[in-house]
Amino acid sequence: MQHVRTQSRRELYSEATRAALLDEATRLFAARGYAGTSLEDVAAASQVTRGAVYHHFDGKQALFEAVLDAQETRAITRITAAATAADPLDAARQALDAFLDQCCDPVYGRLVWLEGPTALGWHRWRECEQKYAYGLVERFITALVDAGYLADQARGSLVRFSFWMLGGAGLALAEAPESDRPRLREEWRYLIRQAISGLRATPAPIDSPDPPAPAPIQ
Repeated sequence: MQHVRTQSRRELYSEATRAALLDEATRLFAARGYAGTSLEDVAAASQVTRGAVYHHFDGKQALFEAVLDAQETRAITRITAAATAADPLDAARQALDAFLDQCCDPVYGRLVWLEGPTALGWHRWRECEQKYAYGLVERFITALVDAGYLADQARGSLVRFSFWMLGGAGLALAEAPESDRPRLREEWRYLIRQAISGLRATPAPIDSPDPPAPAPIQ
Protein backbone atom coordinates (compact mmCIF):
# COMPACT_ATOMS: atom_id res chain seq x y z
CA MET A 1 0.00 0.00 0.00
CA GLN A 2 1.43 3.32 -1.07
CA HIS A 3 2.17 5.70 1.76
CA VAL A 4 0.72 9.19 1.29
CA ARG A 5 2.89 11.83 2.89
CA THR A 6 1.03 14.49 4.82
CA GLN A 7 2.37 18.01 5.03
CA SER A 8 3.61 19.29 8.33
CA ARG A 9 2.10 22.32 10.00
CA ARG A 10 5.23 24.27 9.14
CA GLU A 11 4.93 23.37 5.46
CA LEU A 12 1.27 24.34 5.39
CA TYR A 13 2.08 27.66 7.05
CA SER A 14 4.89 28.28 4.56
CA GLU A 15 2.56 27.64 1.61
CA ALA A 16 -0.10 29.89 3.10
CA THR A 17 2.46 32.65 3.64
CA ARG A 18 3.70 32.40 0.06
CA ALA A 19 0.13 32.53 -1.27
CA ALA A 20 -0.62 35.60 0.86
CA LEU A 21 2.54 37.31 -0.40
CA LEU A 22 1.57 36.64 -4.00
CA ASP A 23 -1.98 37.92 -3.44
CA GLU A 24 -0.82 41.14 -1.81
CA ALA A 25 1.99 41.65 -4.31
CA THR A 26 -0.49 41.23 -7.17
CA ARG A 27 -2.79 43.83 -5.66
CA LEU A 28 -0.01 46.32 -4.93
CA PHE A 29 1.84 45.93 -8.24
CA ALA A 30 -1.45 46.39 -10.11
CA ALA A 31 -2.42 49.45 -8.07
CA ARG A 32 0.95 51.21 -7.66
CA GLY A 33 3.10 49.72 -10.38
CA TYR A 34 6.41 47.91 -10.00
CA ALA A 35 8.45 51.03 -9.25
CA GLY A 36 5.94 52.26 -6.69
CA THR A 37 5.86 49.04 -4.67
CA SER A 38 8.55 47.96 -2.22
CA LEU A 39 9.13 44.64 -0.49
CA GLU A 40 8.35 46.41 2.77
CA ASP A 41 4.92 47.32 1.34
CA VAL A 42 4.24 43.71 0.45
CA ALA A 43 5.48 42.45 3.83
CA ALA A 44 3.33 44.94 5.73
CA ALA A 45 0.24 44.14 3.68
CA SER A 46 0.83 40.41 4.26
CA GLN A 47 1.54 40.96 7.98
CA VAL A 48 4.94 39.28 7.80
CA THR A 49 8.52 40.49 8.16
CA ARG A 50 10.76 41.47 5.26
CA GLY A 51 12.81 38.40 6.12
CA ALA A 52 9.78 36.22 5.48
CA VAL A 53 9.52 37.72 2.01
CA TYR A 54 13.15 36.88 1.30
CA HIS A 55 12.57 33.35 2.58
CA HIS A 56 10.28 32.79 -0.40
CA PHE A 57 11.68 35.17 -3.01
CA ASP A 58 15.18 36.41 -3.82
CA GLY A 59 14.02 39.99 -4.26
CA LYS A 60 11.37 42.24 -5.76
CA GLN A 61 12.00 41.13 -9.32
CA ALA A 62 11.69 37.47 -8.35
CA LEU A 63 8.44 38.27 -6.54
CA PHE A 64 7.08 40.09 -9.58
CA GLU A 65 8.06 37.21 -11.85
CA ALA A 66 6.11 34.83 -9.61
CA VAL A 67 3.12 37.17 -9.83
CA LEU A 68 3.46 37.25 -13.61
CA ASP A 69 3.72 33.46 -13.73
CA ALA A 70 0.45 33.14 -11.80
CA GLN A 71 -1.29 35.64 -14.10
CA GLU A 72 -0.12 33.95 -17.27
CA THR A 73 -0.81 30.43 -16.03
CA ARG A 74 -4.36 31.42 -15.13
CA ALA A 75 -4.85 33.14 -18.48
CA ILE A 76 -3.58 30.16 -20.49
CA THR A 77 -5.87 27.86 -18.52
CA ARG A 78 -8.90 30.04 -19.24
CA ILE A 79 -8.09 30.45 -22.92
CA THR A 80 -7.51 26.73 -23.37
CA ALA A 81 -10.73 25.88 -21.52
CA ALA A 82 -12.71 28.28 -23.73
CA ALA A 83 -11.61 26.58 -26.97
CA THR A 84 -14.05 23.67 -26.82
CA ALA A 85 -15.11 23.45 -30.48
CA ALA A 86 -14.05 20.40 -32.44
CA ASP A 87 -13.46 22.46 -35.58
CA PRO A 88 -10.02 24.15 -35.43
CA LEU A 89 -11.28 27.46 -36.83
CA ASP A 90 -14.13 27.68 -34.33
CA ALA A 91 -11.75 26.73 -31.52
CA ALA A 92 -9.32 29.46 -32.60
CA ARG A 93 -12.16 32.00 -32.59
CA GLN A 94 -13.18 30.93 -29.09
CA ALA A 95 -9.59 31.22 -27.91
CA LEU A 96 -9.28 34.69 -29.44
CA ASP A 97 -12.41 35.88 -27.63
CA ALA A 98 -11.14 34.50 -24.33
CA PHE A 99 -7.74 36.14 -24.87
CA LEU A 100 -9.27 39.54 -25.60
CA ASP A 101 -11.50 39.23 -22.55
CA GLN A 102 -8.44 38.46 -20.45
CA CYS A 103 -6.60 41.50 -21.82
CA CYS A 104 -9.52 43.73 -20.82
CA ASP A 105 -8.98 42.73 -17.19
CA PRO A 106 -7.23 45.72 -15.57
CA VAL A 107 -4.99 43.63 -13.29
CA TYR A 108 -3.82 41.26 -16.01
CA GLY A 109 -3.42 44.05 -18.53
CA ARG A 110 -1.29 46.25 -16.33
CA LEU A 111 0.89 43.50 -14.89
CA VAL A 112 1.57 41.63 -18.11
CA TRP A 113 1.70 44.36 -20.75
CA LEU A 114 2.65 47.55 -18.91
CA GLU A 115 4.66 46.59 -15.81
CA GLY A 116 6.25 43.41 -17.17
CA PRO A 117 8.83 45.03 -19.49
CA THR A 118 9.77 47.57 -16.79
CA ALA A 119 10.07 45.02 -14.00
CA LEU A 120 11.92 42.30 -15.88
CA GLY A 121 13.62 44.20 -18.66
CA TRP A 122 12.64 43.80 -22.29
CA HIS A 123 14.58 40.59 -23.01
CA ARG A 124 13.52 38.73 -19.87
CA TRP A 125 9.90 39.82 -20.28
CA ARG A 126 9.98 38.66 -23.89
CA GLU A 127 11.36 35.29 -22.78
CA CYS A 128 8.47 34.95 -20.33
CA GLU A 129 5.89 35.77 -22.99
CA GLN A 130 7.47 33.23 -25.31
CA LYS A 131 7.35 30.66 -22.51
CA TYR A 132 3.67 31.15 -21.72
CA ALA A 133 1.96 32.22 -24.92
CA TYR A 134 4.06 31.27 -27.92
CA GLY A 135 3.43 27.55 -27.63
CA LEU A 136 -0.32 28.10 -27.36
CA VAL A 137 -0.37 30.28 -30.48
CA GLU A 138 1.75 27.72 -32.30
CA ARG A 139 -0.70 24.97 -31.34
CA PHE A 140 -3.69 26.82 -32.79
CA ILE A 141 -1.87 27.84 -35.96
CA THR A 142 -0.64 24.28 -36.49
CA ALA A 143 -4.20 22.98 -36.12
CA LEU A 144 -5.47 25.52 -38.68
CA VAL A 145 -2.72 24.60 -41.15
CA ASP A 146 -3.20 20.86 -40.67
CA ALA A 147 -6.96 21.24 -41.22
CA GLY A 148 -6.34 23.13 -44.47
CA TYR A 149 -7.71 26.45 -43.25
CA LEU A 150 -4.34 28.15 -43.63
CA ALA A 151 -1.83 27.55 -46.38
CA ASP A 152 1.21 25.57 -45.29
CA GLN A 153 3.67 28.32 -46.18
CA ALA A 154 6.17 30.08 -43.92
CA ARG A 155 4.66 28.33 -40.92
CA GLY A 156 7.25 29.57 -38.42
CA SER A 157 6.85 33.16 -39.56
CA LEU A 158 3.08 32.77 -39.50
CA VAL A 159 3.22 31.74 -35.83
CA ARG A 160 5.42 34.75 -35.02
CA PHE A 161 3.15 37.08 -37.00
CA SER A 162 0.11 35.82 -35.11
CA PHE A 163 1.94 35.98 -31.78
CA TRP A 164 2.93 39.63 -32.23
CA MET A 165 -0.48 40.57 -33.63
CA LEU A 166 -2.08 39.25 -30.45
CA GLY A 167 0.57 41.05 -28.42
CA GLY A 168 -0.37 44.29 -30.16
CA ALA A 169 -3.98 43.77 -29.15
CA GLY A 170 -3.00 43.04 -25.56
CA LEU A 171 -0.88 46.18 -25.28
CA ALA A 172 -3.53 48.38 -26.91
CA LEU A 173 -6.21 47.16 -24.50
CA ALA A 174 -3.94 47.54 -21.47
CA GLU A 175 -3.02 51.11 -22.40
CA ALA A 176 -6.59 52.20 -23.15
CA PRO A 177 -8.89 53.85 -20.59
CA GLU A 178 -11.25 51.27 -19.14
CA SER A 179 -14.25 52.96 -20.79
CA ASP A 180 -12.68 52.48 -24.25
CA ARG A 181 -11.79 48.81 -23.86
CA PRO A 182 -15.11 47.29 -25.02
CA ARG A 183 -14.93 49.26 -28.28
CA LEU A 184 -11.24 48.48 -28.82
CA ARG A 185 -11.84 44.82 -28.02
CA GLU A 186 -14.34 44.58 -30.87
CA GLU A 187 -12.06 46.48 -33.23
CA TRP A 188 -9.12 44.20 -32.54
CA ARG A 189 -11.37 41.14 -32.74
CA TYR A 190 -12.52 42.26 -36.19
CA LEU A 191 -9.01 43.06 -37.42
CA ILE A 192 -7.47 39.80 -36.21
CA ARG A 193 -10.29 37.71 -37.67
CA GLN A 194 -9.95 39.57 -40.97
CA ALA A 195 -6.20 39.02 -40.96
CA ILE A 196 -6.68 35.29 -40.44
CA SER A 197 -9.39 35.27 -43.12
CA GLY A 198 -7.00 36.87 -45.58
CA LEU A 199 -4.47 34.10 -44.93
CA ARG A 200 -6.92 31.28 -45.50
CA ALA A 201 -6.12 28.64 -48.06
CA THR A 202 -9.67 29.14 -49.39
CA PRO A 203 -10.57 32.83 -48.80
CA ALA A 204 -14.03 33.28 -47.33
CA PRO A 205 -15.78 35.82 -45.09
CA ILE A 206 -14.46 35.22 -41.58
CA ASP A 207 -17.92 35.65 -40.08
CA SER A 208 -19.56 33.18 -42.42
CA PRO A 209 -21.69 30.88 -40.19
CA ASP A 210 -20.98 27.84 -42.33
CA PRO A 211 -17.50 28.10 -43.90
CA PRO A 212 -16.90 25.85 -46.89
CA ALA A 213 -14.76 22.78 -46.47
CA PRO A 214 -11.07 23.72 -46.69
CA ALA A 215 -9.55 23.19 -50.10
CA PRO A 216 -6.67 20.73 -50.38
CA ILE A 217 -3.23 22.33 -50.25
CA GLN A 218 -1.66 22.51 -53.68
